[in-house]
Order: sequence, then C-alpha cells, then structure tokens
Amino acid sequence: MEEGTGGRKCQLLDLPWEDVIVTHIFCYLPLRHLISLQRVSKQFCALIQVYLANCRTFDFTQRLCTAGSSIPREAFCRMLRDNKVLQNLALQDCSEWLTDKELLPVIGQNQHLLRIDMRGCVSLSRHSLVAVSLSCAHLRHLGLAHCEWVDSLSLRSLADHCRGLQSIDLTACRQLKDEAICYLAKKCPELKSLSVAVNANITDASVEEVAKNCRDLEQLDLTGCLRVRNESIRYSAGSFHPSTSLTYQTVAEYCPKLQSLRVNHCHNVTESSLGVLRKRNVEIDVEPPLQRALVLLQDVVGFAPFINLQI
Repeated sequence: MEEGTGGRKCQLLDLPWEDVIVTHIFCYLPLRHLISLQRVSKQFCALIQVYLANCRTFDFTQRLCTAGSSIPREAFCRMLRDNKVLQNLALQDCSEWLTDKELLPVIGQNQHLLRIDMRGCVSLSRHSLVAVSLSCAHLRHLGLAHCEWVDSLSLRSLADHCRGLQSIDLTACRQLKDEAICYLAKKCPELKSLSVAVNANITDASVEEVAKNCRDLEQLDLTGCLRVRNESIRYSAGSFHPSTSLTYQTVAEYCPKLQSLRVNHCHNVTESSLGVLRKRNVEIDVEPPLQRALVLLQDVVGFAPFINLQI
C-alpha cells in the first residue's frame, strides 16, 4: 500500500467505493471471488453489497460454490435483495430449487431487464412469466427451454406486453399449440430467433404465421416438430394446398434474412424444400441425401468410395 497523507498507508477500502472500486475494479473479478470477499470483514461485506446492488448482469452459471454444486437459495435472495438496475439475468444454475417465491420479488423491482434465461427452471409457474410480461416491457431475449409450465395464456400475456422481443427459446414447452405461437408471431414482428423444438403440437400453421409476420427472422429451430411439412418451408410464390384451399406463406419466400434452420427429426420436411434454402447458404442441420448416403456407406464398409458426380 502507498503512503497517504501524514504517513498513513492507503488501504483498498479508502478508495471511493462506487466511483472507483465498484466501477473500475470489481467489474473484472468473477462473482464467486467477490462473494468470498464478504467473509473478510463487515466493511468488505457492506462494499460487496453496494456492488451487488449496482450490477447490471447476474449470471448464476458462474459457479459460486464448490464444483458441481449450485448457488444456495439464501445466497440468491441476499445478492439480489437491493438490486433495481438489472438488465441481464441467467438463472439456469438455480433450476433445482428456484420457485415463484424467490423470483417474483426480483422481477418486480427490475423493470429494465433486457435478457432473462430461465432454461430448465422446472419449479416455476406461469405466474413468473406473467410477472415478466407485466414488469419487463423492454425485454428482448427470453429463454424458456424445458419449462413445461409455460402455457398459452402466459405466452399471450408476454406477446401483448413485450412486443420488442427479438429472441425466445420455447424448446420442449409442450403445452403450447399453434394458436399460441401464431399469436406470438403477430404481436412480436421483430423476432430474429425462435425455437419451438421438441413439440409435436406445432404444425405448418405456426411456421407460416412466423414466416408471414417475422420478416427479420434469422434462426428457426423446428427440431422434432413431427407435424411440420414441406409446404411451410418450400420456396414457392403461393404454394396451393388443395385440401385446405390456403396459400402457404413459406419460410423460404418470406424470410430473406434466414441464416439457420434446424429440422432434424422433421420427417415430412425433405430436400425438395430444403434445397432452395441451401442455395441461399442457409445453415441446415440435415445433410443432403447423397452426403448422408455416403456417410452411411462409409460406416458400413469402412471407407467412402469415389463417385463421379459429373456423370
């Protein structure tokens, strides 16, 4: 420590807390190290609480305890007790115990949240999603993968109040059906990334509504959506389907910014629709038929034979 006035040594805690320590020092330290500092003294404990109250980002995927353990419930409540300026909140590491009781106060006092990740938080309920929709009007990114408590009513509330939403992950939210996804697409036209993977309720109707309303869509995950067919993917200026007399609003036609499409295990989506997207350099997680055949042949015979594709 450097000598201060009168020969007194300058200590870390002598520096301005909010203007120097919080802003220019603690921002470079992992959260788990800061939590450990609370045990040093009462002054350090107070200083860390000042830092936590001013944090814009809380990512609980950073391990705060021993390897393989999650953050304790009490620590979660204590760390976020005084924070009213959160913008990013990642909760996956709290999934084993997090309930509405712990989360609702945090959501209620943080109206500037832009990104929330609740992936795998299976003990929450629809009340948490409704609270997010009512409190976080500026929300842009939301992760709800494997949250099977998400239902149509709570998703409609989100769509009504968070119309600037740009990405949402609804993987394995199996209560949702076409009606809810179509409503979301109509209310949130700024969507750039959408996953409705692992949901057998999703059909062409959802894909068409997304394509028609979300023209800036860049990423679409339909993995395991068994009822999605070529018609909602294929590039055709108004593909006519005789059984329904509807004009399909296709992804290829209406989503010019599409960069990634995931259709693995969508058995009714074939190369006749995917080929057009490949020509646009869209990343697709299903290999072309010939390449798949070569891989299978290599697995069987142990090598890939030379095939003259110019014949």
